[in-house]
Amino acid sequence: MSQLNRIQYILRKYLKGESNSKELKDAIDFFSNPANDLQVRPELFKWWNRDEESENDLQKLNDADEVLNKIHHRINLEAGNDTKSGIKKIFLNVIKFAAVLLIVLIAGILTNSINPEEPSYFTFTAPEGSISQMLLPDSSIVYLNSGSELKYVTEKNLRTALLSGEAWFDISENKEKPFIVQTSQYDIRVTGTKFNVKAYPADEAFATTLEKGSVQILSLNNIVLEQPETLTPGQQFVFNKTDGSVAVKKVNTKMYTAWKNNELIFIRMKLKELIVLLERKYGVDIEFADNVIPDYHYDGTIKNETILEVLDLLQETLPIGYTIDEQRIVIYKN
Repeated sequence: MSQLNRIQYILRKYLKGESNSKELKDAIDFFSNPANDLQVRPELFKWWNRDEESENDLQKLNDADEVLNKIHHRINLEAGNDTKSGIKKIFLNVIKFAAVLLIVLIAGILTNSINPEEPSYFTFTAPEGSISQMLLPDSSIVYLNSGSELKYVTEKNLRTALLSGEAWFDISENKEKPFIVQTSQYDIRVTGTKFNVKAYPADEAFATTLEKGSVQILSLNNIVLEQPETLTPGQQFVFNKTDGSVAVKKVNTKMYTAWKNNELIFIRMKLKELIVLLERKYGVDIEFADNVIPDYHYDGTIKNETILEVLDLLQETLPIGYTIDEQRIVIYKN
């Protein structure tokens, strides 16, 4: 395989979310090698622009801030295009380049020598309407859902992730160096496992869903447990912020982790809960014109549909209609 084909192969796998942990590490190792910079940089921008940048323009983009400024400038220029194709184009460009940018940022971090005796800090975000995938320095894989932020700190004997929003974790096992996920309501102690944490500040409930391995829920702030709550695969821990109640229940984990594959699954979900998920997934604002509508229930699966296709589907199965007013969607009762 030629060098150019290899670059394109790595990018394609990453942007489609198909990279496993080894392929993610290979990608970072490849992109962090300065010798590959002249070939890598044009390919990154070709994925974003779908056309060649001039050599002079490429040379000016020497750091992440300059790249982000260029992205924001492009979005502002195209934001006035309110056609479906224009919206879709902007959406795809932002999502694809956000994924590529993660490789650039992480590669830049990992090229620096890290003193294991001193804490190292990393911050990752997923913009509204997007999902970001990343590889942590310990080879753990994390997916961040729309509007989420993860601050990662690695110390000599501890790995800590401060989460605001939602994330799916595949943590590399290291019993000598535990992994702690901190939310605003409780902490989760991990050694090596796969699990999902939903901890959006605006949500009424926080939930931790375990796919594989074992995690412990630790007391913090409003939660006082007699002893850490240990979850087994298929269990979900839920904390209700309104009344302070906690519950552990058996669930179908796919319903709570499918979002990382750009899929949402609903079973008897109230429309008021579904709308929150749609706003995050698509980066839109949705309102109800009638107080009865939020209590309607919906069953279904959403994967590659656009927001308009989802609204049409809801309109076919429920007695509702919708209108679009600039950036706002209003759902009314038929």
